[in-house]
Amino acid sequence: MYGLLPVFLKELTDQFGSRRFMLITLIIVITGLFSSYTASGALGEEQFLSEEYLFLNLFTSAGGGLPSFLFFISFFGPLLGIILGFDAINGERTRGTLSLILSQPVYRDVIINGKFLASIATVAIMIASIMVMIAGISIAKLGVVPNGQEVMRALLFFVACVLYVAFWTSLAILFSIVFEKSSTSALMSIALWIFLAFFVYMIAGVIADEVYPITQQSDPELLAKHESLRTMLLRFSPAVLLEEISIALLNPTVRVFGPMFESQLKGLILTPLSLGQSVLVIWPQFVALIAASIVCFAVSYLAFMRKEIRSV
Repeated sequence: MYGLLPVFLKELTDQFGSRRFMLITLIIVITGLFSSYTASGALGEEQFLSEEYLFLNLFTSAGGGLPSFLFFISFFGPLLGIILGFDAINGERTRGTLSLILSQPVYRDVIINGKFLASIATVAIMIASIMVMIAGISIAKLGVVPNGQEVMRALLFFVACVLYVAFWTSLAILFSIVFEKSSTSALMSIALWIFLAFFVYMIAGVIADEVYPITQQSDPELLAKHESLRTMLLRFSPAVLLEEISIALLNPTVRVFGPMFESQLKGLILTPLSLGQSVLVIWPQFVALIAASIVCFAVSYLAFMRKEIRSV
C-alpha cells in the first residue's frame, strides 16, 4: 500500500519518543522485572518443585509481596493501549496536522492503518523485550534454560498479550475518532476499562444469583449452572480472556475452566498436556480476543473513512 511505510515509521518514532509512553513502559518494566526476580527467588527456595516448566512459572508466580508479571500486564496493558491511541486522530486534528496530511497525496486508510500498526509494533517490541529479560533472569538465577515446549508456550503467551493490548489500542483509536477532544476519548477509554476490569465481576455475580439462586443446601448441578453462567458473563472482559489463556499456556496441567463434577475427577491423572492440547483448551478464548480486536479496529476504520475532517 503506497505511503504506508513512511506513516508507520513516523508514528513508530513518535510513540517511542512520547514521554507518557516512556513513563508507563518504565513502570511496567521495573515492576514486571522486579516481580519476576522475587518470584524466581521464591521458586528457587522450593526444594520439591520440579524443574519441568519452571521457566513458565516466572510469569505467573508472585514473590516479595508483589503480584505476578501476568497481573502487571493485565492491569497496565490497557493503560498502555489507551495511551497509544486516545489522541491518535483528534490530537492530530486539534493540532491541525491531520488536514495538512490529508492535503497530500496520501490515502485516508494509510493514516489509520499506519497508526494502528505502529502502536501494535510498539507494544510487541516492549513486551518481547521484557520477556527476553525474564528469560535472562531464569537462566542467571535459577540456572534453568527453557526447552522448546516452554519457548513455544511463551511465544503464544506473548501473542495473547499483544492481542490484549491491541484491543484497547483500537478501542482508544475509535474514541479518538468519535470524540473531538482528547480528554473525552481518554476518559471514555478509562471508564470502559474500569467497567470491564472491575464492575463486570459484580454484575456477573448478581445476574448469576438472580438466574440460579443458590444456598448452602443447593445441589451440585445447580452450583455448576450458577458458576457456568457467571464464567460465561465474565468472558465479556478481555482481562478474563487473557487470564484463562495465560493459565492454560503457562500451566500445562490445566484441562478445563469452570466447575467439574466429582465423577469427572475420578481416575484423572494430572499429567501435563501437550502444546496442541493446551491450545485446544483455550482456542475459544483466543478467537474471542482476536475477534474483539478486529471488530473494534474495523469500526474505527469505517468511522475514520467517513469522518469529515476540517482544519481547526
